[in-house]
Amino acid sequence: MSEQQVVVVTDSTAYIPDEALDGLSIPVIPLWLIWGDERYRDGVDIEPEAFYRLLRERDTIPSTSQPSVGEFVEFYRRVAEEHETDTIVGAYISSKISGTVASAEAAAAQVPELSITVIDSFSTSMGLAFVALAAAREAAGGGSVTDVVAAAESVQSRLTVLFAVDTLEYLHKGGRIGGAKRFLGTVLNVKPLLHLNDGSVEAMGQVRTKRRAITEMLNTAEERVGADDMAEVGVIDIDSPEETHLVAEQVKRRFGVSQVYKSTVSPVIGAHAGPGTVGIGFYSKR
Repeated sequence: MSEQQVVVVTDSTAYIPDEALDGLSIPVIPLWLIWGDERYRDGVDIEPEAFYRLLRERDTIPSTSQPSVGEFVEFYRRVAEEHETDTIVGAYISSKISGTVASAEAAAAQVPELSITVIDSFSTSMGLAFVALAAAREAAGGGSVTDVVAAAESVQSRLTVLFAVDTLEYLHKGGRIGGAKRFLGTVLNVKPLLHLNDGSVEAMGQVRTKRRAITEMLNTAEERVGADDMAEVGVIDIDSPEETHLVAEQVKRRFGVSQVYKSTVSPVIGAHAGPGTVGIGFYSKR
């Protein structure tokens, strides 16, 4: 193939809202959700609404898995053929909480006819979405691989993802609890505040109500970016629509941003965070 425009790809945990894509095409490889004998491709075989209903109804918690190397090889070849390119940049979920980056890199080595660059976002959900969007916008403007990677890494270095969970049960059982494990065994009505720190789930604090958790998240956001330095922001919703609306409205008023994306969290991430989780992902202008 002759040299063509760079194509940016990502994985299903990004769950990029349509309004954020704004016409961009970012091919997505799904992760796996495994529930007993049932296997679902994240966001393909099962959508969030149905998944969260089942999660509340069932006694067991599903496990998750990254795409296999073979699946990545097929994905890369299909993307190259459909987009008539030999140049792909992939931005994926943090290597600290998933093996997706490792599979992506191993697969890239098996398709030497393609030029594939793998970016570890050290994030997920709206954090990963913003990294992939930055890369795709640069690519759409005709940027080189170097330009595309630089755009992604620039946003990645300015990212913050904060969230409050109703319970640590899901993170604990899924093995993704990281530094938040110190909150295990606390009274049931405590709402832990967590964040992604260098790609891992870490503890920030704990409060007694969801409303207070939301207030603390917004206070932390202002500490990190100031009142007028928020470039883009998305509210992260795990079967918690009322809190999501509340957060979105408060972000608009407090930070003076006109666009607040609302992102439903993919089943693979929701399986670890659990229903009732609400959060925000954002990055600073500088």
